[in-house]
Amino acid sequence: MKSILVIGGSGLVGSSLIKLASDDMKVFFTFCNSPTEIPNVKSFHIDLLDEKKSSISDLIKSLSPDVVVNTAALQSVDYCELNNQVADRLHVESTKEISDACADSSSKLIHFSSNFVFDGKKGSYKEDDLCNPISYYGKTRLEAEKIVLDSSSNNVILRTTVIYGWHKNSKFTNFVLERLKNGTKIEAYTDQYGNPTLADDLSKCIIKIISEDTTGLFHAVGNTCVNRYEFALAIANTFGFDENLIVPVTSDQKPQTALRPQNGCLDTSKIKSEIGFEFCDITTGISHLHDKSLN
Repeated sequence: MKSILVIGGSGLVGSSLIKLASDDMKVFFTFCNSPTEIPNVKSFHIDLLDEKKSSISDLIKSLSPDVVVNTAALQSVDYCELNNQVADRLHVESTKEISDACADSSSKLIHFSSNFVFDGKKGSYKEDDLCNPISYYGKTRLEAEKIVLDSSSNNVILRTTVIYGWHKNSKFTNFVLERLKNGTKIEAYTDQYGNPTLADDLSKCIIKIISEDTTGLFHAVGNTCVNRYEFALAIANTFGFDENLIVPVTSDQKPQTALRPQNGCLDTSKIKSEIGFEFCDITTGISHLHDKSLN
């Protein structure tokens, strides 16, 4: 039986992955601010931002898992723009610690990255397209990618974006649903495109990567390229809320602290052809979300 350590196991993707992996693998996970009890799964409290107290290297070396999945990242792009040192610590320095420990333990590292490594000028980005991050968040994610891939040829990078699911950390969908439920208007961008990605799909993809011992860099995103306005409308329609509450805005009308790629949509043909995995579209994904809400 293979063993897996999920870093950030109480988060959106981590919690989904643990549920899926625990049937066939020995699972461990770390958490920071959200203790989570899962039967037969051992957890460890680790704060990756605390250099003095973080013992992630020691944990990896003591467990020596077959696979380490690093889902840890700061959620706010604007926060990273204003707090460069914190972004460096979590995205770059801790990634180096994790990569080095995985190399010492002969553990495969599956590391999450982002479409923010691109400038968003063209869209439909493939894995070998030129990276040109326009935010500090994107710069640190790209630096982390290089660390992981240079550390071992056995490692995997998954670039993803706009992850959602039935979870408290599903930031955009929870925001939209809460506002619509309360009859409150929402401003949603029409000039920021991405691929909404179902967390459960990412978990299934990771399990397949582990089973086939896949390596390398992949784009792992949903099968629909939409702007935030269109995504919000799709949520409203599926859940039966008033779509007139959703107001279209542009980045010029409502500036944000950090620049965003205008078209950060990713091409997934490589992951389809190499491991035979296809992510769902937003219609299927939001319907899945709606079904979860009824349970």
